[in-house]
Amino acid sequence: MPGPLLFYVRHGETEWNRAGRLQGQHDSDLTALGQLQAVRSAEILRELWEREGRSVDDFDYVASPLGRARATMERIRETLGLAPGHYHTDPRLQELAFGRWEGRAYYQLQANEPDVLAARERDKWNFAPPGGESYAALMTRVGAWHATVRRDSVVVAHGGTGRALVALMRVAAPEKACVFDIDQGVVYVFAGGQFARYG
Repeated sequence: MPGPLLFYVRHGETEWNRAGRLQGQHDSDLTALGQLQAVRSAEILRELWEREGRSVDDFDYVASPLGRARATMERIRETLGLAPGHYHTDPRLQELAFGRWEGRAYYQLQANEPDVLAARERDKWNFAPPGGESYAALMTRVGAWHATVRRDSVVVAHGGTGRALVALMRVAAPEKACVFDIDQGVVYVFAGGQFARYG
């Protein structure tokens, strides 16, 4: 039997996203565009639910505890007319940990750690940055969270977390899931092995 629907939103653009810096489990503020992307995600959710005759009260709301995901969730809830802070967080939804790479730009890694980056390109799914974690490990913790979901839910988290769900729910094979585009300002719906993108 299919599990609950997940309406998945990646947090809005952050200052580090705009600067091309790896965030991982560090944080930076949403940009003005990131705030608008959160509002747009809420509008998409409202349109989807109106089409299906559903209400904002039909869902659980859960976010990664990282600040950029919380800020996005709170803007979504406010736009939907809900109390901004009335949602759950779960640490298992945190972004992929990049270890000592967090805060660094990709061009810096290309200049200073080309051999390590080459290893990453050979097996991105199982590769763990120095002091960080692999997509395989991330899928294990996201899977532990997913096993607890009992109700259709709005989930706000990260690009890496979304890729782990793509693999977990067999939308794509792991080696393809880890390079899957998880965009900002859109809504992804996971439903019993099916997957759709709105926005």
